Amino acid sequence: MDLLSVERVCFHVLGYPMSYVEFLGTTLYLASVWLIARRNIWTWPVGIVSVLAFASIFYQLRLYADTLEQAYYVAASLYGWWHWSRSRAPEQSIEVSYSSRAVLLAWGLFTGTSAILAGFALTHVHRWSPSFFPEPAAFPYVDGLTTVMSLVAMWLMARQRIESWLYWIIVDALGVWLYFEKGVKFIALLYVVLLCMAALGFARWHHSATRKAT
Repeated sequence: MDLLSVERVCFHVLGYPMSYVEFLGTTLYLASVWLIARRNIWTWPVGIVSVLAFASIFYQLRLYADTLEQAYYVAASLYGWWHWSRSRAPEQSIEVSYSSRAVLLAWGLFTGTSAILAGFALTHVHRWSPSFFPEPAAFPYVDGLTTVMSLVAMWLMARQRIESWLYWIIVDALGVWLYFEKGVKFIALLYVVLLCMAALGFARWHHSATRKAT
């Protein structure tokens, strides 16, 4: 039995067929976000397993940029795991902070430029490499934008930067619409939950940084 197929149903939720791989990825992803909002280092190994599950789903949905970014997530998660383990003493929480204004501006310019280039590439990727991408990408510019923002957010989070949550808030808001359009309604619902958790995560990290400053 191919448990990685989005057509292999584990159970139904209000008539929606939940596949094994979608259930696994969804459950572990929520757990990883809950852990990272609390600055718990176990977010990284839990997140790696969820990333591998979602990579399988996105490839089957022809969201190619989302598929490719999962490899980056694994690498960034390994880096984050290593970096966080070096950034704290035993039994202490991870310290978080904002980047400088110059760095924030640089990331903003990088994000905008890269999103346009990514959208253009995704529009043509099925022509450039038909053996790997046999059909045109769905929503290439939205997919490109959320991909670039997710990559930046993941790096900033690994570096313990509070603004990473602002990136995730935008990504999650777009994700609600994107996955509803693609028919994976449970993942769309997941992104509603993630949007709320991202807002909570931003509030917790911001409060931690301002409390330390005072």
